[in-house]
Amino acid sequence: MPQHNEMARFISFEGGEGGGKSTQIARLADWLRGHGQTVVATREPGGSPGAEEIRALFVSGGADRWDGATEALLVSAARRDHVRKTILPALESGAWVLCDRFADSTLAYQGYGRGQPLPMLRSLQEIATDGLLPSLTLWLDLPLEEGLRRAAQRRGGEARFEGLDLGFHRRVAEGFAALAAAEPSRFRRIDADGTPEAVSARIAAAICAHFPDLA
Repeated sequence: MPQHNEMARFISFEGGEGGGKSTQIARLADWLRGHGQTVVATREPGGSPGAEEIRALFVSGGADRWDGATEALLVSAARRDHVRKTILPALESGAWVLCDRFADSTLAYQGYGRGQPLPMLRSLQEIATDGLLPSLTLWLDLPLEEGLRRAAQRRGGEARFEGLDLGFHRRVAEGFAALAAAEPSRFRRIDADGTPEAVSARIAAAICAHFPDLA
C-alpha cells in the first residue's frame, strides 16, 4: 500500500475546532474540478457507511462519554473501514481525495489532548491505514479563542469536543504544531484567519507549490 506517494494526491485537512475545514474542502474541490480533476471529498470519523455509524457514537453525548483510549479505538476502527471502502478505491481510480481530518487528528486530540501514549496511537494508526499517509496535509491554523468562538456559533449535535476545557484545546493546538514541525515535507501551515476567499487563495498556492504539474 502506498505511503508518501506524491502521485496519490491524497490531501488531509487538519486543525482545531472552527478552522473552516469543511468550507475550504468544498471550495478546493470546486477549484480542482474546474481544472478538470476528479475529486472525492470525505471526512473522519466517517466517510464510509460503517465509519459513519461509528462517528455517530464518537461525536455525540457528553464530553466525558468516552475516555481517550476508547476514543482512539473507535476512531481507528472507523478509519480502517474508511481507508478500505472509500480512500483506497478513489486513489486507485485516479481521483484526488480531500479528507476532513485523518490520523494526525488522533495524535493531536487523543495523544496531546487526552494524554494517550503516542507510540500506542501510532501502532493503531498503522493497523488502521496499512501505512497510508496523505501526500499533503494542510493545517488550518487559527488563534484558539477565535476558533472556539466560530465553533460555538455553528454548534449543533456534534459538539462533544467543543465542550472540553480550554486547556484541552490548547494542548491539541500544540500537538498540531509539533506534528507539523516533525514532518515539514508533508505539512503546510495555512493561516485560517481571514475571509474564506483569502484562505482559499492560500490553499490554492500551497496546492500549486506541492503539485507543480497542476499549475
